[in-house]
Amino acid sequence: MPSSAPATAAKDHRWLGLAVIAIAQLMVVLDATIVNIALPSAQEALGFADEQRQWVITAYALAFGSLLLLGGRLGDLFGRKNTFIIGLIGFALASVLGGFAESFEVLVAARALQGVFGALLAPSALGMLTTTFTDPKERGRAFGIFGSIAGSGAAVGMLLGGLLTEYSSWRWCLFVNVVFAIVGVIGGAILLKTPPRVERPRIDVAGVVTITAGLVGIVWGFSAAETDGWDSPLAIGLLAGGVLLVTAFVLIERTVAHPLLPLRIILDRDRGGALLAISMSSIGMFGIFLFLTYYLQGTLGFGALQTGLAFLPMPASIMLSATQIGGRLLPRVGPKLLIGIGGALGATGLLLLLRTGVDTTYAGTVLPALIVIGLGMGLIFSSAMNTATTGVARQDAGVASATVNTGQQIGGAIGTALLSTIFADALSRGMTDAAGDPAASAEALMSAYHTAFTVSAGAMLLVSVAAITLIRPHRVRQARLAAAAPAGSSTGSVPTVAH
Repeated sequence: MPSSAPATAAKDHRWLGLAVIAIAQLMVVLDATIVNIALPSAQEALGFADEQRQWVITAYALAFGSLLLLGGRLGDLFGRKNTFIIGLIGFALASVLGGFAESFEVLVAARALQGVFGALLAPSALGMLTTTFTDPKERGRAFGIFGSIAGSGAAVGMLLGGLLTEYSSWRWCLFVNVVFAIVGVIGGAILLKTPPRVERPRIDVAGVVTITAGLVGIVWGFSAAETDGWDSPLAIGLLAGGVLLVTAFVLIERTVAHPLLPLRIILDRDRGGALLAISMSSIGMFGIFLFLTYYLQGTLGFGALQTGLAFLPMPASIMLSATQIGGRLLPRVGPKLLIGIGGALGATGLLLLLRTGVDTTYAGTVLPALIVIGLGMGLIFSSAMNTATTGVARQDAGVASATVNTGQQIGGAIGTALLSTIFADALSRGMTDAAGDPAASAEALMSAYHTAFTVSAGAMLLVSVAAITLIRPHRVRQARLAAAAPAGSSTGSVPTVAH
């Protein structure tokens, strides 16, 4: 009886720590979309050209996506609590710099710095979650909450961006990060415990250089393809160079004594399937946010704030699905079934958007689709993030978490470029056939939207395929994890302190 109070306090302590981690994760995720809403106002205030506007988004994606693996390993090396707090402080200072920017160059530099510190922060947040919650039932609930934040942060960013832009200033879309950071730093310093010492890995310099340059090439290459076309020399050169450097990275990791990314992390069938599911779902997500935003504003005439509010049912259903369904069922039925169903639900919701038209209503067409998509995304993110970080040794938790974030970023970059190009090609063909007729032009635009939604649905179906073909059945996974636990994996009996 006397021991129950400390045990309860420790448990409550962990859940308060999860709240801090979730707040920090929300700041990083929503920053990918909150600035999008503010871009027109920022462009008017700073006077930069349309062709420069993309760099406000690309600078963040380039720095964030390319440095995640290094950020994860730095967390393993110096302690994830330390890198978590440093990442929060740096992100806040970069946001202040961007909020006070009086030129395009300063704004872009601030966004790049946000990406740098976000790459330090995000793997630390997920890594601490991985090593703090080890009981399968508690872990399922914790990852349900975390997954709901990861899946709905983009929609929250659109709503918050609309509110701040309409009622305050575009600069507050950057200043607001200071509020998140202050809560995260204070809460992290008080609630997140200093982890036990483990063997510190050495930095794989050759691996850092090749993977960072390779991911820069890939992310920048997809961005260039979106703006300049897939046949542009810049896009082709960047993508080819990026792929070659990533290939060189894999070869290096097979031979060095202290690899940046131990290949066993991604070659495991369960983790590989979960990572693929995360990447493919990120591609599908951009079909929702990018083109549904265009439809709501361009066709239905919604304003920025109204568009943000229109997306709210989706994060609500993501949270419901991730915490009350995925978080509870994952320990019982395993990720294979839940991710498979999630992908099918996501595809179904996207196909429901094919009912949209020039004269259709939000309540009759968009709302049901958003709810179904949210239910699917909640199952995918809560289950896939949990699976991708389960069974990883404590000293590799940071880099494993970084791999999850990298999959999201690369998937998002591919989705933006690929779907934008497909949409533009479909719209160009439709407008040519319309020959200037207003009614035919409106239908051509809807047809292009539907093409993008269909391709996004295909990406969601690939999530189900990855789950069914790669992830092991639940009983087999449980047996393997139980056998591996004594070897020091994060599923074993590890101290319940944040790491």
